[in-house]
Amino acid sequence: MPNHSEPKLIAGNANRPLAEAIAQRMTMHRGVHTGLVDARVERFNDGEIFVEVFENVRGEDMFVIQPTSNPANDNLMELLIMADALRRSSASRITAILPYFGYARQDRRTKARTPISAKLVANMMVEAGIERVLTMDLHAAQIQGFFDIPVDNLYASPIFALDIQAHFRGHMDDLIVISPDVGGVARARELAKRINSPLAIVDKRREKPGEVAEMTIIGDVRDKTCIIVDDMCDTAGTLCKAAAVLIENGAKEVHAYITHGVMSGPAAERVANSVMKSLVLTDTIQPAPAVIAARNIRIVPTAPIFAQAIHNIWDGTSVSSLFEHTTLAPIYESLYAVA
Repeated sequence: MPNHSEPKLIAGNANRPLAEAIAQRMTMHRGVHTGLVDARVERFNDGEIFVEVFENVRGEDMFVIQPTSNPANDNLMELLIMADALRRSSASRITAILPYFGYARQDRRTKARTPISAKLVANMMVEAGIERVLTMDLHAAQIQGFFDIPVDNLYASPIFALDIQAHFRGHMDDLIVISPDVGGVARARELAKRINSPLAIVDKRREKPGEVAEMTIIGDVRDKTCIIVDDMCDTAGTLCKAAAVLIENGAKEVHAYITHGVMSGPAAERVANSVMKSLVLTDTIQPAPAVIAARNIRIVPTAPIFAQAIHNIWDGTSVSSLFEHTTLAPIYESLYAVA
């Protein structure tokens, strides 16, 4: 039996549709209605954030759903202030559900006199009263070590594997998984193992920071359907260029599977005008209208896996079991046939 009375969900403004979808899935898993705790998260005229919780949370197991996506600073402050409000209201435990962990790209000092902002954010979250973190596809796995509290890092690759097996059924032998850089090889290898496909790498050479001067393909992609996999797509410039280079090297088609669709500036337009047949994003970040409208962008839901992970944390059962196909496939049965 769980150590806490009831799992209760509360959400900020960062991705309300995802929070509501997680609540609906929790209701399905438990057979008991699980809604979002009634609260208001508002701003004063000068931008200060104010939180008021209208329900009793004393002794409850609280799960705060709040990705720290754009605007990152506002959403981070909402998370911290909600956690403080719950702690001062005697919640039994506070778990932060961060589908997307902002500031993850600042996980080390790249130059002199620069911060490690991911560590600073971790310290702030712990100080605010957060006792556990649940996230997905951290930009760097070592960020888990920045916290002195438990961190559960879910992976999108099992979901992507289900989606690929459903959408490329009968053509799986034509697939090859592509890592867009050397640093992403481990992520690409994991997906390649799940779908039993070979692996290739795009080697990028930069003359200036942020500018890719040359791309070289390590591996044979001729007459293959390429699946680029990465954790994040920001402006989509490098992704679209990699897709073009793959086509130039004889690839038949290029598709991309990206966990976090940051999609800043002209990203959606770039993808829509690119050679990519499809870009698949998860909904860890609420998609902008331009992303939804793009002809070749598709969104896959993460609510099923987050809801089950929240249930397992509350119930004291394994979260890592969700990495396995046999556990995850039934959770996504309504979207993908169980193989």
